[in-house]
Amino acid sequence: MNYSFAVLILAIKIFHTLVFFFLSGCVLYILYCGIANRYTRSTKGAILFVIFEGVILALNGWQCPLTTLAQRFGAAQPDVASLFLPRWLADHIFEICTPLFVLSSALLLVRRLTVRKSNS
Repeated sequence: MNYSFAVLILAIKIFHTLVFFFLSGCVLYILYCGIANRYTRSTKGAILFVIFEGVILALNGWQCPLTTLAQRFGAAQPDVASLFLPRWLADHIFEICTPLFVLSSALLLVRRLTVRKSNS
């Protein structure tokens, strides 16, 4: 592998890791908002970011475009998928984050509907 490609792959992995932490923070923030019955512009933004990521993944065959990009530069699949996370966590991101997002969003929706009905 060429040195410049190795640097590009490293940059992609760093960016990929930052995106992972940002989106994970969005999911946890949505959970917090559901528990605290708080719904703000930030809540809407977090939900939209996670949904946008889901659409991107769906359009790319459930593979992150950053993984595809890194593979084009010569990265091996296990190397890219790991981001800078423990292997187990990298392998189970979807199994953890998807149900957490769905449950958090459902909790937030139920709390919002309950508040609206009690105010009527």
